[in-house]
Amino acid sequence: MQRAGEAVRTAQGLLILRAGDEEFPDVGSEIVDESLTSVGTLVDVFGPVDRPYLAVSMDDDRRPAPFVGATLYAR
Repeated sequence: MQRAGEAVRTAQGLLILRAGDEEFPDVGSEIVDESLTSVGTLVDVFGPVDRPYLAVSMDDDRRPAPFVGATLYAR
């Protein structure tokens, strides 16, 4: 399991994560919470190269707002 980043906001139905200083997961990776429950799929990486933002498309039964402030992981 790899740390994806901290959820910082929502935008157009996507959850936006801020990647840490370390490497970030590849587009298409499954994003999970700390209990390993699937949250969604990483669909885009954008922003500054040294610490980019990650856009996560939520699973059908998930809303992005409750995850703001949480640390999420890639499986």
